Amino acid sequence: MPRGGTFNLLVGGPKANWPESLAAHEITGPWIGVDRGTLRLIDLNIQPVAAIGDFDSLQEPELQSVRRNVKDVRQAQPEKDFTDTQMAVMVAFRDYHAEQVDIYGATGGRLDHFLANLFLVLEPRYKAYAGQIRLIDRQNTITFYLPGHYTLQKEADKKYLAFIPLTPIDHLSLFDEKYPLHDEPIPYPISFASNEFIGETGTFQFDTGLLCVIQSCDTYEARHE
Repeated sequence: MPRGGTFNLLVGGPKANWPESLAAHEITGPWIGVDRGTLRLIDLNIQPVAAIGDFDSLQEPELQSVRRNVKDVRQAQPEKDFTDTQMAVMVAFRDYHAEQVDIYGATGGRLDHFLANLFLVLEPRYKAYAGQIRLIDRQNTITFYLPGHYTLQKEADKKYLAFIPLTPIDHLSLFDEKYPLHDEPIPYPISFASNEFIGETGTFQFDTGLLCVIQSCDTYEARHE
């Protein structure tokens, strides 16, 4: 059983939102399938270490395929107080001792599902892991930060940078981005969108709350850069 390191989760969002590296088998590390994401991994000839979810999106033959191909299958009842993705994230950290969890297929499709994935880090049982969770798709890398001072490395294919307080936060400073901030109090969630790196890194800090940071590129750039 693999333990530690980075675990990748594939959720059932639209394939059109996948980064090209996923279909090209360029992502290293073990995979956990989340509901229909498990079947899609099997179709890609990727062997998941675990399959998590209520599997209500699968027909019986598809569910049997999952059971034949995955040793660790954890099926929940459809009526539950947590999402399949939440369950998979906790299994990755608690049972597989992941140091990092990268989630794919979590954007696009139903907006309520995306918001559940985005807000996951606000729940007390996941908040401690916030800095170890990323949501990744074709155009965006979404990361989360607890209070502190950070230096962010620019991704080569990304042009834009957004800072999104998910809670009220104090003393937000953006030191070396195109549009800086100096010791700002942010009383409510807001998106400081369309900022940019000046160099290859960006430095920021804040004292309280939870901050989401998104590196992104436009659709045309995502296909052609």
